Amino acid sequence: MSTTATLDPTDRLLAERACERLIVKFVHTLDLGDPGEVAELFAEDGVWEWAEGDRRIQGRDALRSYFAGRPADRLSRRICTNILVTLTSEATATATTYFTTYRVDGYTNGYVPPRPPTQVGHYEDIFLKVNGLWLLSSRSLFLAFAGPTESLQPADKP
Repeated sequence: MSTTATLDPTDRLLAERACERLIVKFVHTLDLGDPGEVAELFAEDGVWEWAEGDRRIQGRDALRSYFAGRPADRLSRRICTNILVTLTSEATATATTYFTTYRVDGYTNGYVPPRPPTQVGHYEDIFLKVNGLWLLSSRSLFLAFAGPTESLQPADKP
């Protein structure tokens, strides 16, 4: 019998919900908070990587620097759905989450007319429970659809 089979159903639900909340907090922090603070959602040696290319960032300091380096005039909104968390032990879990990203650079204020998403894909996460707190051990990003981030033109220029 697996370790997760022996978990109390309430403990299982609480662990799954903690991981789901971490997924949502990640995108909320990027879109509405201080992007550099995303690093606090990772374990000390946590990893962020793109499946294609050579983008792999490891460790909280490197993650903080990477995410804080996002353009200050970027407006983004990420929509996450189809979150499926699977407990693999009392202190580990995995998840797959679909996401859609809407993003523009050059934002100053107000609303931006609708445009197509910049990215559609999914995250594959590994979670680790450290001192009673669930953290991301690893987040890998997989893109199904992607395009460049549009740069808005100032209102007085065509």
